[in-house]
Amino acid sequence: MEKKLTILTYGCQMNVAESERMAGQLAKIGYALTDEIATADLILINSCCVRATAEDKIYGKIGELKKYKLQNPALIIGVMGCLAQKDGEELIKKSPHLDFVLGTARRGELPKVVESFESARKKFVDTSNVSGQIVEGEIFPIRAGSVSAFVPIMYGCNNFCTYCIVPYVRGRERSRRPEEIFAEIKNAVDCGFKEINLLGQNVNSYGKEFEKNFAQLLAEVNGIDGIERLRFMTSHPKDLSDELIEVMANGKNICEHIHLPVQYGSDKILRRMNRVYTVEKYLSLVKKIRAAIPNISLTTDLIVGFPTETEEDFQLTLDFLREVQFDMAFTFIYSERSGTPAANFEGKVDDETKHRRLNELMAVQNKISLEKNLQLEGTTVEVLVEGASKTDKNIFTGRTRTNKAVLFPHESERVGDLVHVKINQAQTWILKGNLETRD
Repeated sequence: MEKKLTILTYGCQMNVAESERMAGQLAKIGYALTDEIATADLILINSCCVRATAEDKIYGKIGELKKYKLQNPALIIGVMGCLAQKDGEELIKKSPHLDFVLGTARRGELPKVVESFESARKKFVDTSNVSGQIVEGEIFPIRAGSVSAFVPIMYGCNNFCTYCIVPYVRGRERSRRPEEIFAEIKNAVDCGFKEINLLGQNVNSYGKEFEKNFAQLLAEVNGIDGIERLRFMTSHPKDLSDELIEVMANGKNICEHIHLPVQYGSDKILRRMNRVYTVEKYLSLVKKIRAAIPNISLTTDLIVGFPTETEEDFQLTLDFLREVQFDMAFTFIYSERSGTPAANFEGKVDDETKHRRLNELMAVQNKISLEKNLQLEGTTVEVLVEGASKTDKNIFTGRTRTNKAVLFPHESERVGDLVHVKINQAQTWILKGNLETRD
């Protein structure tokens, strides 16, 4: 009899990609995905611990799952991902209804662990080998969407930003072999996916084990038949090369969008964060990118409330935002993570000040984002159709090559089509328009 699997995914795109891989692995031993958590035979939590709010949410969900275990003692519940790596056995101590915990480097063992628990019902924890060799076997992910495919190209991070727990729970940088990446992409294209998203904690560091850097890999992927659009994330500003900019400028399928996290706009705080670049160097890089790709969309990440942040630092950051003119920024309040250097820094910023600064930062960036989008009113953009809106089946959604969300009335187009939409209304986060007929 077919067994039912529910995967609850928290966190970044890498976790989404890994959940898709978990679903593919478990399909080989008889598990089929279901959204009906009450009917599941196996519940997996693919966890995140980058911020305290994510961690609290996951622990809350773990507590909620206890009722399903009481209703069905045969139910198997496992935790994987970054929080599993961080807390390990503590997870089972705090929540005895959990059955196994697997760290970030142990996903390849998932089917074996599940089968072992099915037969022996013995709890299992393994968070070893966090920086070990990637072992995945054949990759047959069950992808959540039908248009855009996430393809990890590397795992781990060597940067050790003082606020970030990723190097400790994801381990050191390890790159997948190019032939494995190409094979997975070709399989995704054969399955009808039009857009490929290459993923890594820092894609610019790809290939240090091989004689192939990220720019070269990107150029080769761009040449694979059947790809309509090619994206990647995330890029660390410290090592985004001239070669990569050139490849992007000349790549027919490479989208005109780059996510380039700056994190802050004052040199003092950047040094404290161990970001190893200055505001001046970042601005120079932006100028170089825009000179090569004039219509590129730039997005970023920003943190407020980092220890020792002063009002002067914050005002410098607002000035920086106004100068760069990002299309969008993902803004966060600094979240203290135990085990990171910043957790021991003096000069903590109080919560009221953090929230005030976040609101001011968002107000400045939202104004810029709206102004950027207003410039698109009256223009026609190419949109990759993703499907119906969640709130109105008569409205379809899609994204431009510059990664802007577009809403338009549904006509005869299908998911995966490339259509042209004339923009008649711009908002801060979305564009609205109508399909334009082309001969």
